[in-house]
Amino acid sequence: MDKTIVVMAAGLGSRYGGVKQIERLGPDGEILMEYAIYDAIRAGFNRIVLIIKHEIYNDVREMFGNRIEESTGIKIDYAFQTLDRFTESRPEFKARTKPFGTVHAVICAADCIKTPFAVMNADDYYGAEAFRVMSEQLEKLHSAQDAARLKNTVSPFGTVTRGVCMVDNGLLTGVRETYKIKVMPDGSIRDTSESEDGPILAPDTFVSMNLWGYHQDILPVMERYFADFLAALPADEMKAECLLPTMMGDLTNSGKINISVLNTNDRWFGLTYKEDKPGAVAALTALHENGTYPPTLWRG
Repeated sequence: MDKTIVVMAAGLGSRYGGVKQIERLGPDGEILMEYAIYDAIRAGFNRIVLIIKHEIYNDVREMFGNRIEESTGIKIDYAFQTLDRFTESRPEFKARTKPFGTVHAVICAADCIKTPFAVMNADDYYGAEAFRVMSEQLEKLHSAQDAARLKNTVSPFGTVTRGVCMVDNGLLTGVRETYKIKVMPDGSIRDTSESEDGPILAPDTFVSMNLWGYHQDILPVMERYFADFLAALPADEMKAECLLPTMMGDLTNSGKINISVLNTNDRWFGLTYKEDKPGAVAALTALHENGTYPPTLWRG
């Protein structure tokens, strides 16, 4: 069965202070999304779509795109998330600079997606187990969300945003996009979006890391959802984003879709802040040394 891995790498990386999607971390200059692509291919994905900005296209091809194609024989399709796509009805947003979010990213790649697919962030490490269970679920052609434990997804260097998942009997019943989740000095984890004394979140809470699996028939649904989102935006709203966790929560709450929640216990790491880089390098080095990965991904 053909399966596509869709990598969202068009974010601005404002908190990171640069283009974190192409930060070299591995022993052969690998960047973080290469590990996810490697794990996805090992799990049975045989098509790759990268959603990027035009300005990093040449960097991506030169840094790793060409060598993945040469090593695997899989052609990479490149899609571009630009503010002019799917927004013709609202010309007043031409002055906007912030991307329209992850739903918009996926529909910008719709022409490249012809099979069941998984969509993921470019700046997160998910672990091989996540792609294995996702690949197995896609064989059943149902929508799926791979959920991690909150305690495994936080950064010690600042706040993170996570989709807090409500789960009943293995099915997603809702997603609450939660901003400014923070590890406190006493080790507790709080939602500090309203105040530093915000509610404590259980460490084993399921959270979305934006690893979603879909049948390709979801794409027209995403396009309609984004059109409704855009139509409802005030003319002066230049920052609101249309996000996959919010969309999936809305579709679930309306009874239009059932979403299986797949659990993984792999520990997340990624690049939210500059200070995250040494830890990510050390973690990847250890994974190469213990044999999880070959000495280099594509020459190993």
